[in-house]
Amino acid sequence: MHLRRFIAISLTLPVLLFSYIQAYATINVVAAENFYGNVAKLIGGDYVNVKSIISNPDADPHLFSTSPSTAVALHDAKVIIYNGASYDPWMKQLLNTSTQSQPVIINVADLMKVKEGDNPHVWFNPKTFPTLAKELAAKFSQLEPKHKKTFMLNLKTFLDRDQEINKLISEIKSKFTGTKVTATEPVFGYMAEALGLQVMDEKFQWVIMNDAEPTPKMLINYQNLLKDHQVKVLFYNKQVSDNTTQSILKLAQDNHIAVVGVSETMPQDANVITWLKSLLKDTQNALIQANKPVQTTPSE
Repeated sequence: MHLRRFIAISLTLPVLLFSYIQAYATINVVAAENFYGNVAKLIGGDYVNVKSIISNPDADPHLFSTSPSTAVALHDAKVIIYNGASYDPWMKQLLNTSTQSQPVIINVADLMKVKEGDNPHVWFNPKTFPTLAKELAAKFSQLEPKHKKTFMLNLKTFLDRDQEINKLISEIKSKFTGTKVTATEPVFGYMAEALGLQVMDEKFQWVIMNDAEPTPKMLINYQNLLKDHQVKVLFYNKQVSDNTTQSILKLAQDNHIAVVGVSETMPQDANVITWLKSLLKDTQNALIQANKPVQTTPSE
């Protein structure tokens, strides 16, 4: 009896183990930026294993350099997501040298029809994350069709939560359309446009983004936006701390211009919904503060 039971258990265990592995089989996903990796995790759930290459919100993503571990991760990936539009050119170089056979590659800029030379910060377009979520649900369903129901349920949950973002955008836009603002770089450009804000001196922002030196005239004109209170809010890139950015930030503060910090990497304790909501709330509060009537002291 004991021998028969042992044989039965011995034959059953591998089958159960195989079934367990199959039930929780993972799709290896590599995302160049952590917010895209987060979308993949929210859609794929337990059936995806996600590695995000750029995930440190305190580091300047423009100074990123690849490592052998990045190449190894790409080799094992079934789905690869990167920004495109020359934002992460190192990713394209790695893909050209990868020996992995036909992974699903998602260039988000291409997905959003953003061309080379356009503003590459496409993740702040409020349509980007839901568009990517739909694309990932479809791709995951093709790779693991037996889990399609789960992927589609996760997609529905994601899109329902994304409505919170759209509602907040509409609320801000209804009150502050046409408000003049500026930025150190065009990082928040797509979202500012969605909010109906009028962004001043975008040419200067592109110069700073491309690590070029603005001409003295350009710098003076930009400084005058802040000194003369031609703008209500300054958006600045929290991950860049060069001298020009720091001097602009100080000038805004000295002239009591509302300031909102944005980043090119999602905080590690957030997800894309909570991250965008937090940034939108910061923007809303800055606009409310900037549009308060200036109280003057009555003359004696």
